[in-house]
Amino acid sequence: GAIGDGLLILLGVHEDDMTAQSEWCAKKCAHLRVFPDADGKMDESLLDTGGDALVVPQFTLYGDTSQGHRPSFTEAAPPDQADRLYERFVAELEQHLGTDVPTGKFGALMDVHLTNDGPVTLWVERRADE
Repeated sequence: GAIGDGLLILLGVHEDDMTAQSEWCAKKCAHLRVFPDADGKMDESLLDTGGDALVVPQFTLYGDTSQGHRPSFTEAAPPDQADRLYERFVAELEQHLGTDVPTGKFGALMDVHLTNDGPVTLWVERRADE
């Protein structure tokens, strides 16, 4: 998929994540006010700007590099759980935005190009106990 101005969402799924986290994060991404308004203040969301979103699955976000020289991915959700929650996130985001959302392919090697205008990079997460 490809988009114009908007959000590139690299979606990692943690082993403890459930449907509630997917739904919450999708709503948060749709409503997050990270785009400049007329005064240049971060105060507009994808809904305000009509911007696009591209969702790319990224299990390596849960790579643990605290020990050794090779990351451990034991905190990433197993593929079946991650795929289910990834699809749920995309469906929820499409519902909030009222449009189809292009996606990367789950489990595939992808060549992702990003022009990071700003740059603004945020980690959006909600743990199961929140």
